[in-house]
Amino acid sequence: MNTFSRHRIRPAATSVSIWTLAVLVSCLALYQLWVCLDVRAPHVADALLGGMMAAAATALGTLPVLFAQTLPQKVQDSLYGFGAGVMLAASAFSLVAPGIAAAGELGHGPWGAGILVGAAILLGAAVLLLMDRCLPHEHFIKGREGIEAHRLRRTWLFVFAITLHNLPEGLAIGVGYAGNDPLRGTALATGIAIQDIPEGLVVAVALMAAGYKRAFAVALGMLSGLVEPLGAVLGAAVVGWSAALLPWGLGFAAGAMLFVISHEIIPESHRKGHEVHATGGLMLGFVLMMLLDTALG
Repeated sequence: MNTFSRHRIRPAATSVSIWTLAVLVSCLALYQLWVCLDVRAPHVADALLGGMMAAAATALGTLPVLFAQTLPQKVQDSLYGFGAGVMLAASAFSLVAPGIAAAGELGHGPWGAGILVGAAILLGAAVLLLMDRCLPHEHFIKGREGIEAHRLRRTWLFVFAITLHNLPEGLAIGVGYAGNDPLRGTALATGIAIQDIPEGLVVAVALMAAGYKRAFAVALGMLSGLVEPLGAVLGAAVVGWSAALLPWGLGFAAGAMLFVISHEIIPESHRKGHEVHATGGLMLGFVLMMLLDTALG
């Protein structure tokens, strides 16, 4: 009996140790980024708090998986659509519009400001497309993509996919604080955090549906949110170095988010034939983010 108990306990202890190490490494990376960049600027500190709020929201969203094993597919697709709607409105109202305004303040005319931000949007989308093509990852429904994906364990393919999804959100939060007044930056961070709650739930449920254990799915879902404060600090610090980078940073973040919406979220939400539910969720998410931006901005 003692031998059997030891065999049962040891894997669990190993799993806990692995995830503890992962959390410590993530925190260390964030601390090193914090030390290397200009942390004295108030917008960088605000961006860190906004990114941590989004990460906490993602972790909160995974908790119901500890008590309920399944989530109806229609609900999952509705939540995917809701997240897409929030990100779409955030791109338009909190990133593109302020980016054009910032370009105008730098002396660009209406056409010049639009072309500048448009080029930044295309650049952001192109960088995400390059990452999508080069970085092996696995969609929850679509399957594996990227170079030499068959050589990596499915766990890491999912991790890379989640990173591709969450990194633009973190960058958007950071650039939003660097380019907007604190209230508008808070509105953007709040909207992303709100959609991160159902996103964390969907990620954990999808991992369980793919065959992963409950504790592993919840832990990986929680850890996926740590990408957002990293991206937030990086985005805020880089854009804060020069006012000329502001419209480029806002447009770049918008382009990255638009790419994720079109290339990742909407195809996943429509793949099971629940387009109506996904579209309804998108509309609700768009209106909610619009109201947050209007009320707080």
